[in-house]
Amino acid sequence: MSTFNINLHEAVYSLSNALDLVGVTHIHHGKRVAYIAAECGKQLGWKEECLDDLFQAAILHDCGVSKTSVHARLAQFEWEQDSEHCHIGSKLLSSCTLLAHLSDVILYHHTHWIVLKDVDIAMQIKLIANCIYLAECVDVLSLACLVDHANLLLSRETIIDKILEKSGDCFCPELVAVFIEVSKSSLFWLILESGDTSSYNATWQTHTLDTHKNISKQWNTNSYSATWQAYIPNKEIKFFELKSLVHIFSHIIDAKSSYTKEHSDGVASLAKFIGTLLELPKETCEMLELAGLLHDIGKLRVPDELLEKQGKLTEEEYAIVQRHSFDTYDILKNISGLEKITEWAAQHHERLDGKGYPLQVEDYAISLEARILAVADVFQALAQNRPYRQALDADAIMNILNQQVASGQLDAAIVLCVENNLLACLRAAYCQ
Repeated sequence: MSTFNINLHEAVYSLSNALDLVGVTHIHHGKRVAYIAAECGKQLGWKEECLDDLFQAAILHDCGVSKTSVHARLAQFEWEQDSEHCHIGSKLLSSCTLLAHLSDVILYHHTHWIVLKDVDIAMQIKLIANCIYLAECVDVLSLACLVDHANLLLSRETIIDKILEKSGDCFCPELVAVFIEVSKSSLFWLILESGDTSSYNATWQTHTLDTHKNISKQWNTNSYSATWQAYIPNKEIKFFELKSLVHIFSHIIDAKSSYTKEHSDGVASLAKFIGTLLELPKETCEMLELAGLLHDIGKLRVPDELLEKQGKLTEEEYAIVQRHSFDTYDILKNISGLEKITEWAAQHHERLDGKGYPLQVEDYAISLEARILAVADVFQALAQNRPYRQALDADAIMNILNQQVASGQLDAAIVLCVENNLLACLRAAYCQ
């Protein structure tokens, strides 16, 4: 089985950018929650491994949210009746061998302390989950206050008072006390006010070190410099481990609309199958599968109503949808070890005649793997129900694919391969 030289921190951090896109305009929520929670954890003197779990769980805490409408409710403190995303997120993480240990944190990250303290799980998990809950409340309150005041310093006492009111009920008193201590610094609020804590969080991602250098993780507790450093070398990750991580995000993508359910899985399966039909190396076929799972990750930024629209998109709406290929590239580009997968996923809407998007590159500049992904994407989409049409039968699908070959859009050899193995391709695409 293939292995990939990947840095888990870098992959999780980059993929968490996809979760931020669900807010459309309310972005960086996960990063700000991670910043607030990390400051509290450091103040408590938590060990490096615990801080690492806190950070990863915080930036992924909303992995159960796909729809912009749900995100909007969460951003307005309408949480009491919306715990479904906690269960969804927990289930997703439990399916990933690399992140399963965080599933209980996600499950309980909206549970009131008065209930959570008696739950039969480790105390450290309870504290991490409740720390994220507190941090999320602080962020939502801060965003609400910024509507009235451009300067968050003018609202910090109001926010602190609201958190204090919930001490012992929603939040662990020890965590509230630590938050009050951390929030004494004006810089804490100014960083939060900026809306983008990337300068604080970015150094957490990954640094491949010279193995001869004895450099360990460093947690800078100076709130002024406000950096989060974690020096962790790349490691060999087995294909099934990486796939289980990537599959979390393909699920989030496909759950955004009932019309796209299983689309990413279907494209991934079909792209891998076409690769085997063309006798590509096993590792390449596995990489095609990962690219298929990730190809639409940028669609998380597209508002729900556009994906669900019954009629034809306006020019402006189509432009919004088109940018998803770029957003896919922007999310994946910083994951070292996935460079080829990033390229293939980003090019899945490029066409041989140069009229695709976002780069409008032509025939010679589009790799074979990207061409395979493009055919798999069109094929699978045509075989699924969409808001503006029902799923097409096999003959209708092939007519459209061959029309796109004739007009110079899709690769003729790949489409012929699909046509010669039509029923098997339908099964591979989960459409039969």
